[in-house]
Amino acid sequence: MGTFRTQLVGREEVAEGTMAFRFARPAGFEFKAGQSMNVGLVDPPETDGKGNRRTFSIVSAPFEPEIVCATRMRDTAFKRVLKGMPAGKEVELRGPGGQFTLPPGEAAPAAFLAGGIGITPFVSMLRQAAKERLSRKLILFYSNRRPEDAAFLDELIELQQKNPNYKFVGTMTEMQKSARSWKGETDFIDKGMLERHLGDLAGAIYYMAGPPAMVEAMQKMLEGAGVKSEAIRSDEFFGY
Repeated sequence: MGTFRTQLVGREEVAEGTMAFRFARPAGFEFKAGQSMNVGLVDPPETDGKGNRRTFSIVSAPFEPEIVCATRMRDTAFKRVLKGMPAGKEVELRGPGGQFTLPPGEAAPAAFLAGGIGITPFVSMLRQAAKERLSRKLILFYSNRRPEDAAFLDELIELQQKNPNYKFVGTMTEMQKSARSWKGETDFIDKGMLERHLGDLAGAIYYMAGPPAMVEAMQKMLEGAGVKSEAIRSDEFFGY
């Protein structure tokens, strides 16, 4: 894991209350789709007890020229500074890190189970898979309360046109609170939903990312359905 100095290039809102931050890619910063990085503020105007560093999954794919992360914008000192940071401001990156990746050579279908901001590593994986024309079957189950809350929603749907081996299954569990239309699933991800779209649950490798309670529930559900523990991989997002 290396340490790099770089600059903020820009930011944009990617869902209600969620922003993506784009950084210039430092020379020598090489990573695999699904990995994470640690972002450190340099001489921030304010701080709190959690310090000036946070770890984020990398949203951008390895072939892209910028390094991007995305986060829910909670009211913390770190995120207030990040949100107000001008373009060109220097930050420190440490990374990449993590093993939440698609190993080369695996042929079994990969089922991605994502909740909320847990979508970030899968955006990187799916962009890279489309670029490489990966022959492996990929299916994304993406759960949010409303379409307004679902970061990168339109892109994730459209990636199906670039990769015929990829399928998108979105579910919105509180559509009564939404101003947008939705024609997809509306229940929580469960065994029945997975079976409708996957068929044999034991034939896939599962990647899970989202709030810890969701990841724990998905793991228990899969193990109860007979999926072996070595076929289940997880990454938790604590929402700091």
